[in-house]
Amino acid sequence: MRIDVFTLFPEIVNSYAELSILGRAQQAGALSIHAHDLRSGATDARGTVDDAPFGGGAGMVLMPEPVCSAIEQVEATGEMHRPLYFLSPGGRTFNQAVARELAALPGFSLLCGRYEGADQRIIDHACDGELSIGDVVLAGGELAALVIVEAVARLLPGALGNSESSEEESFSEGLLEYPQYTRPASFRGHDVPAVLRSGNHGEVERWRMAESLRRTVERRPDLIAARGGLTQEELDLLAAYPPLEAE
Repeated sequence: MRIDVFTLFPEIVNSYAELSILGRAQQAGALSIHAHDLRSGATDARGTVDDAPFGGGAGMVLMPEPVCSAIEQVEATGEMHRPLYFLSPGGRTFNQAVARELAALPGFSLLCGRYEGADQRIIDHACDGELSIGDVVLAGGELAALVIVEAVARLLPGALGNSESSEEESFSEGLLEYPQYTRPASFRGHDVPAVLRSGNHGEVERWRMAESLRRTVERRPDLIAARGGLTQEELDLLAAYPPLEAE
C-alpha cells in the first residue's frame, strides 16, 4: 500500500514513519509512506502557501494555487493514489470501520491543514472527501494523519508480527478489548484472575468475550446500540461470568 501525505511539516511524518510498526511495515514491503512539502507548489522565493481570509477574521488560510500545484506535481508521476482526504474536524469520523475500508485499497492520500484551514476550493475540487479523528481542534493535520496511517497499517498483511493481534484488539468486532495481564501472577497483593491461570483455553476465551462485552456495555453503550443490542447468547455469557476482581 502507498500513502501520500501533503503537509507543511513532512519531517513530522517522516520521523514517526521510520519508527515502530510503521517502520517495520515499510521494511517488510507492506507499506510505503511519502510525505510531500506543500511549499513545493509555491511560486515565490519565500514559499508562501497562506494568505488572509476574504471577509476578514483572525489567522491565515491555505491558498488554493500552491496547495493544488503541490498535489498535481505528485499526481503527475502516476504513483499517487486516490481518494485524497482533507483532514478536518468537519469530516467523516474516522473509526475502525473506516480504517478497514482504507486498508482494502491499494493506497490513499491525506492533506494536512494548518493555520485557520484551507480555501474551500481546495476541498471541493482537489480532494475526494474529508476525515476527522474526533471533536478536537489541532494546530495542524499531521498528528491526525499519523493516527489514520497507523490504524490502517496495523490491518495490512505482514505489518504486525502476529497476524491475530489486529483481530483481537478493541473495535475489531465492535467491542472494547478485554483486560490484559502478564507476569507476575501476584503484584502487591493483587492477583491475576484465576481463569487466566487455569490452562483451559476454552474458558479463557469465553471469559475474555464476557469481559469485552461488559466493558463495552459500561463504557461505550453507543457501540452496543450500533450492534443492535446484546444477543441472548451474549446475555447468557455475561450471566455465566459475573464481574471478577483481580484476586
